[in-house]
Amino acid sequence: MRNHSKPAVEAAFLNVQNAAKYMGISVNTLYVWRHRRQGPPSFRMGPGGRVMYRRDLLDAWLSEQQQADSRSNPALNPLNKAPQQCERRRAA
Repeated sequence: MRNHSKPAVEAAFLNVQNAAKYMGISVNTLYVWRHRRQGPPSFRMGPGGRVMYRRDLLDAWLSEQQQADSRSNPALNPLNKAPQQCERRRAA
């Protein structure tokens, strides 16, 4: 007999705990980033004002972080650039 289970629905919005787990970081790190306004975009949702993250914005933010890292982005790696030639100054 075949198992006809439905595929799991991925949530579009994640609470702090799930967002931290999704990103592979601690909940505390996510709270510190939010406090310093340097992490992924978040918002408050519902009457209780729960902090939430949109999954697509988490993915976009993570991608931006990867592109900004010279180890991940060859265009930013200084070792991939041609050496600059110094111009010699002539005495007047």
